Amino acid sequence: MLLRLPTSVSEARECLAEGAVPVGGATLVWATWQRDGFPELAMSLRDVPEANVVDRRAVGGAVVLHRVDDRVPDVLRLAAGTVGTGAVRRTATVGGNLVGSALRCLLPPALALGARATVLEPDGVRETDLAEVVAKRPVLLSLRWSEPIACAYRKLDAVAGGPPPLVVTSAVHTGDRLRIAVRDGYEVLSADTTYTNGPEQTLTTLRATTFAQLPTDAWTVVHSQVTDLLGRPTP
Repeated sequence: MLLRLPTSVSEARECLAEGAVPVGGATLVWATWQRDGFPELAMSLRDVPEANVVDRRAVGGAVVLHRVDDRVPDVLRLAAGTVGTGAVRRTATVGGNLVGSALRCLLPPALALGARATVLEPDGVRETDLAEVVAKRPVLLSLRWSEPIACAYRKLDAVAGGPPPLVVTSAVHTGDRLRIAVRDGYEVLSADTTYTNGPEQTLTTLRATTFAQLPTDAWTVVHSQVTDLLGRPTP
């Protein structure tokens, strides 16, 4: 397998046009390649500046999870810190988690932040929503969002041999908007609503969305988090 390391978006586009298979930390595909055979040509974005940004409003697709630190909002930092072991977080990337992982641990916080994705294709770069990223698995160059006023994250303890643990994420945004996303099992639900009428009315509105299908224990966590988040003093 020949691994290309482009240093610009234009070089990365050329690699894709030549049929290169994108690879980040390879934590999710290595076993498959060992079983089914390695691709002739692969490509990593680790040397492309646009794929390595980390700040309050963006994170690159090639950023390894242990670099997702206090430069990003807490809801994303805390989520990245719960993925696998320290060894995994030193190799797994943001793009690999969102595009290649069945658990997609970073999807709920990205939804709560209202993130938009910049994706790389052989004929150019374009912006899209997270639904397309999940459905079509493009090459993720970066995620960008508007910095939230406040945010919250909670992941329950996993049960041995059971389904993935419940994850609840939320963020308050300018314009009196509350975005919230929940991973229940392998399904991720999200909602966007106003919060000007207080926590209880906001929760009533949320309960009338797709969140109506949440089991009671999951809704209890949502209720607690939204009540706490909306009760915080705003800057």
